Amino acid sequence: MKAIVYERTGAPSVLELVDRPEPEPGPGEVLVRLAVSGVNPTDWKGRRQRPLPAGWQTPGQDGAGVVESVGAGVDQELVGERVWVWEAAWQRPWGTAAEYTVVPVRQAVPLGAASFDLGACLGIPFLTAHRCLTAGEYMPDRLHPGALSDHVVLVQGGAGAVGNATIQLAHWADACVIATVSSPEKAQLAAAAGASLVVNYREQDVVQEVRKIAPDGVHTIVEVSATRNAAADVQLLRAGGAVCVYADDGGDEVTLPIRPLMVANARWQFVLVYTAPRAAKAQAVTDVAAAVAQGGVRVGAEAGLPLHRYPLAETAAAHQAVEDSVVGKVLISTAEE
Repeated sequence: MKAIVYERTGAPSVLELVDRPEPEPGPGEVLVRLAVSGVNPTDWKGRRQRPLPAGWQTPGQDGAGVVESVGAGVDQELVGERVWVWEAAWQRPWGTAAEYTVVPVRQAVPLGAASFDLGACLGIPFLTAHRCLTAGEYMPDRLHPGALSDHVVLVQGGAGAVGNATIQLAHWADACVIATVSSPEKAQLAAAAGASLVVNYREQDVVQEVRKIAPDGVHTIVEVSATRNAAADVQLLRAGGAVCVYADDGGDEVTLPIRPLMVANARWQFVLVYTAPRAAKAQAVTDVAAAVAQGGVRVGAEAGLPLHRYPLAETAAAHQAVEDSVVGKVLISTAEE
């Protein structure tokens, strides 16, 4: 099979297209013939920094394709099932930037009639979004239509992949969603995803604009840049509210005022999908799959998430695009046309 492999950490140039034998699914595993691989910031960060226990790595946590074969203990009826894959390369060498990958069966989720493009966009962004929307004191343990009615959610950075996923899931669950962006073009994307109010933080006072809709504050803030936004977040949280931080854009340290947050019984929740509680992650997979089945989430510019496609041989360029913060979702076509 064709696969992208790197044997040392570094720039995108370490990625090589090679021929490898197809991996064999072990007990409890499935072999997936991939159609599309999704690229996330964690892929290039891992490529630059993460050790290689196996001496090599195929990147790519997310993807979509068809189950080709199964290992011992797995139902044979899964063969031929269209699935989306999540966390393929976490502490495993077989990522999704290849024609095939092998994962534990729980990490290959039925996709139904939804597109492979959508399937490849689900994993890291949507599971992160789910955790951010369910970790707060006021928030439910699971998402479904009506779960967030009477809730106000603020998404700081509504045009990114996680921001888009959060807006879509919160909108599906009937929340009032407010998003911040840095340009009119990004405002259009956040609105297309389902935001009720979009604030351009370069032109408007975020606190003032949010307070117009949520005078008592918001239930949850989904935060991409805690360093830059902490002061506003403190002012905008309602009592018992939570700030869920999933990235360190803009800096790797944050300073918080103790007394105002103590009085509000506020929560600052840090979120990383890979190390999230297993039960929370399992619920996220269930709820995201339900949103897909119900048509509650979409991809493409009309859903606020423009798609950028690369062939497998140009995976290095795909990584560079994500590293350069391209707006939208980068996908790799892993199957030959």
